[in-house]
Amino acid sequence: MAKANQRLTKRAYQARAQALRASLVELQVELKSVPFKVLFIVAGPEGAGRGSLLNTLAEWLDPRGVETFSYHAPSEEEQQHPQQWRFWRSLPGIGRIGLYAGSWYTETLREEARSKRALSLVAQEADRIRDFEKLLADGGTLIVKVWLHLSKDAQGRRLRTLRADPATTWRVTDEDWHHHRIYDRLDQTAKFIRSRTNRPGARWTIIDAEEERTRDLQVGQLLLTEFRKQKIRVARLLARTKGRKPGPSLRPTGLRRLQSLSLDQDLSEKDYDALREKWLGRLNQAVRAALAEKRAIVFVFEGWDAAGKGGAIRRLTSAIDPRDYRVIPVAKPTAEEKHAHYLWRFWRDIPRDGRMAVFDRSWYGRVLVERVEGFCRPDEWRRAYAEIKDFEHQLTEHGAIVLKYWLHVSHAEQLRRFREREALAHKRHKMNDEDWRNRRQRAAYEVAVGDMLALTDRDQAPWHLVPADNKRFARLEVLRSASRQIEAALGD
Repeated sequence: MAKANQRLTKRAYQARAQALRASLVELQVELKSVPFKVLFIVAGPEGAGRGSLLNTLAEWLDPRGVETFSYHAPSEEEQQHPQQWRFWRSLPGIGRIGLYAGSWYTETLREEARSKRALSLVAQEADRIRDFEKLLADGGTLIVKVWLHLSKDAQGRRLRTLRADPATTWRVTDEDWHHHRIYDRLDQTAKFIRSRTNRPGARWTIIDAEEERTRDLQVGQLLLTEFRKQKIRVARLLARTKGRKPGPSLRPTGLRRLQSLSLDQDLSEKDYDALREKWLGRLNQAVRAALAEKRAIVFVFEGWDAAGKGGAIRRLTSAIDPRDYRVIPVAKPTAEEKHAHYLWRFWRDIPRDGRMAVFDRSWYGRVLVERVEGFCRPDEWRRAYAEIKDFEHQLTEHGAIVLKYWLHVSHAEQLRRFREREALAHKRHKMNDEDWRNRRQRAAYEVAVGDMLALTDRDQAPWHLVPADNKRFARLEVLRSASRQIEAALGD
């Protein structure tokens, strides 16, 4: 624990603070040119001065590069999404600093204050936080976590002082006194959570909070020290992972599954017309039942260029009330999205309970186009399989129904459709040089698709491989499999 050994005079504090402030602003200038962001998380018992500390940092830093966040009890909208949804939405972009007065730790500790819980539940929440921070840190985020230590006696003195002053008495609430009475229990829980979430890339630093001036200087210096260390770590990582080749198959079983899919399925227009209304009606009933139960539904469509994703989506959504769903076409990330974790833009579009979203391409771009085209490093796309599985696990754990489709067409059928698009004026806009380039790299894409199928297929979020050489068969297969999976999920 960093101790406040002596009380600084105001003059000594101001001299050191002035120099530290200049260094912190220089840090912000440097931060604009490095590929990472900074999350500063401050936690501690009531009365430890979290707000005062963050106000000081906000004064020292250039406000144009800083965002401050504080979380209270989840709102109604937040409760209708997975737990981490609200945290993902507020992450700062690359080159910026996020100051967190309340964070993903806040509600966990508040819940413990309301009622003592089983250690297993606290451990489960701590592990979820640990995994979240690991994902961010692995992606290059600098996470600086400070626990402001304040003894029970010091906390009592500070609360009494605040209450005695008419100007600050409003700052002390009944909840603060309750926390003081159960200080020892909360302190033990906090120690357990810190030990569970103290990992490389997201270490805790404990700072004595009794002497405010010393506390502020120690925290400011900690930010500078950790920033400099992060610059060195990132530079070394980039030097080690310069090559951005797609690499060999990680799990050959997935490639074999893809290549063994029979593409000679046939369905006449007459048979399709006869079956379509039946399955549209059944899908409508299944979706209405799911939404009535406040279950979110998330469709993911991936597949080869010209495989018929758009047509399948249009037939699928024709069975659904337009007020209940959104179709989200995923294109190249914008400048803003490139400055965030690749999952950030998808978290923003996750539907709330009782609504449906259809992603026309998705987060799987990380392990497909970004892998094959070299838009991310090998360590990044290799890590993404586990990150995506955890992302989807959070969705299904919250109650969402996740349906994933890969529409598969043969090399020859894709060529026929490409030429047809170029020949027809109303379809020509769908073709560009990138489509032809992707086609020339089909072998590399097949390896990437195979790994995706093998490494991200889960019972709660399975991959449906759809033979799509015959568009009618593919569209009907989507309707059938979607109806059955939603019905099965409601029967759980």
